[in-house]
Amino acid sequence: MNRREFASIAAGAAATATMQSRALAQTLGQPHPPLVPEDDPSITIERAQLRRPDGIVNAYAAFPKNLRANTPGVVIAMHLWGVDSQIRDTVRRYAKLGFSCIAPDLYSRMNGPSGDGSTDVDEFRPLAAQLQRKEYGGDMRAAALHVLSKSPQCKLGVTGFCMGGHLALIEALDNSDVFDAVAPFYGAIKDIDPAEIHIPVCGSYGEKDQSIPADDVRTWRSKLRVTNDVRVYPTAGHAFFDDTRSSYVASAADDAWKRTIKFFSEILGLQK
Repeated sequence: MNRREFASIAAGAAATATMQSRALAQTLGQPHPPLVPEDDPSITIERAQLRRPDGIVNAYAAFPKNLRANTPGVVIAMHLWGVDSQIRDTVRRYAKLGFSCIAPDLYSRMNGPSGDGSTDVDEFRPLAAQLQRKEYGGDMRAAALHVLSKSPQCKLGVTGFCMGGHLALIEALDNSDVFDAVAPFYGAIKDIDPAEIHIPVCGSYGEKDQSIPADDVRTWRSKLRVTNDVRVYPTAGHAFFDDTRSSYVASAADDAWKRTIKFFSEILGLQK
């Protein structure tokens, strides 16, 4: 093969990749193929079972193939829809970037329905109302310890979306001996005393969020006493990161993801 033929093939491959990327981008904001499939060769998938005093809590986890003793970890607190396709995809996205990641199913005790593609919040609100702080805090801690069992020298971050963003902030209070950083996505700040948070914070919120007033977020941010990067996106409302639903806002989601990855990489010590 001569140089001209090689250049032609390379250009064709690049064009195909660009077209595929654009096609995928057009499907965001509705159910779509995963951004990182389960058979991605750089990651390993695990459907873990976390032993708790009252039984088993299921969890979805993904690990980089080159897992080390100090590979940083991230625990995701699920949103209202549970550990659905979007949360599982986010777990894999973290793993592909080099983090161990796990999302415990906090509805495990309730035999809740699948959230994949669901649009009926009334199916899930009764389940969310049953969550007890001590119970889900233990589940999140168990998930963190599962990651630590594989990488005992690692640092851990906690994140979450919507309901899970609020739970992540609670974990920053209740399990700060386990977690080294917290990154809530539009997690309610009500009853979260900023002066009581002692680990770095990276928060992402929407100006148009009707459930979490942006001015309240700014006031809350001003009272944090730790290193923080809390941003309010003017074009976004609630659940702007959920790329499987119509609330998705690409510009805000992309920037929030990049900020969060940079934050966790620096605080948790991701090695390139």
